[in-house]
Amino acid sequence: MKITRIETFLVAPRWLFCRVETDDGIVGWGEPVVEGRAETVRTAVHELAELLLGEDPTPIEHHWQRLTKGGFYRGGPVLSSAVAGLDQALWDIAGKRLGVPTHELLGGPVRDRVRVYGWVGGDDPSQLADAVAQRVASGLTAVKMNASGIMGRSATPRELDGVVERVARVREALGDDRDVAVDFHGRFTAATARRVLPLLEPLHPMFVEEPLLPEHTHLLGRLADSTTVPVATGERLFSRADFLPALQAGIAVAQPDLSHAGGISEVRRIASLAEVYDVQLAPHCPLGPIALAASLQVAFATPNFLIQEQSIGIHYNRDAELLDYVVDARPFDFPDGHIHRTTAPGLGVDVDEAAVRRADEHGHRWRSPMWSHADGSFAEW
Repeated sequence: MKITRIETFLVAPRWLFCRVETDDGIVGWGEPVVEGRAETVRTAVHELAELLLGEDPTPIEHHWQRLTKGGFYRGGPVLSSAVAGLDQALWDIAGKRLGVPTHELLGGPVRDRVRVYGWVGGDDPSQLADAVAQRVASGLTAVKMNASGIMGRSATPRELDGVVERVARVREALGDDRDVAVDFHGRFTAATARRVLPLLEPLHPMFVEEPLLPEHTHLLGRLADSTTVPVATGERLFSRADFLPALQAGIAVAQPDLSHAGGISEVRRIASLAEVYDVQLAPHCPLGPIALAASLQVAFATPNFLIQEQSIGIHYNRDAELLDYVVDARPFDFPDGHIHRTTAPGLGVDVDEAAVRRADEHGHRWRSPMWSHADGSFAEW
């Protein structure tokens, strides 16, 4: 079996899919994308395709080593994401070739269902109660919210109170039997994060995500030691080497993204490394159906898995939805707040290729918002 064709598709609202075809007709799908840099990653995928075309797709680890280390300059979000999508597609092909779900090739399942959560916003607190009610009605038992909008470099009492009021409003709507995670989105300075976290402790968030920017990972230890709130990070970390300092600092939850951190191959290794530090895995995934399907395959086979993000109904999905690109949406149903394990081969998702090709005719130019402080200087989004 040889790889004969690799294609990419720029699909709304902000995703990039890749399709890897073999000479015996097996097709594997992946989702290589950096949000806001989809065209750049697309170029990287086609550069890396030179290492795969004409090759047997079976030795996935061999290909992963060549894709990640074959160039003198390594790492970074663009390369890691391009590799991630191709890696997902190779695992999809492997499962389809053998007629088994990918998680069977990762050692077999350790659970029969995966708990998932959905977004409820948070930048605009007036919409929170309705958003929580909709998520609960859909069957979810956990939600995630933004802690704030633009956060000043030195937070005012009003800004601090606003964070607590937002979370309190969601906690009241959820009750004590459901969970809320709070995303700081790297908007807080270390000093502000240390002030806010103790104020949130009575509200019992499941975790606080990215309380500091990834370049400030060396400060995470002091922050984690200052609070009982579990600290989570990892959507902007792309390898085991990137995660090691965060794990050593005392985070409670690791959040690698299957479309950024080297795909299934590397995220499995990150999960194993995290297990040594008694850290739970909660993969980041505000993306499309292939990224979610790959995340679920890892979740089914990972002992220290906690919960899975999914983007159905997320506020980014303005021009298309996750389910628009699949033939059968049932594998993504979560009536009891969990997605149940299936035995479909490969990643377990049947991509609607016709819909993907139509979407690629229009493409997209999604970009991250640009925010400014009142004085005109750059503000973290």
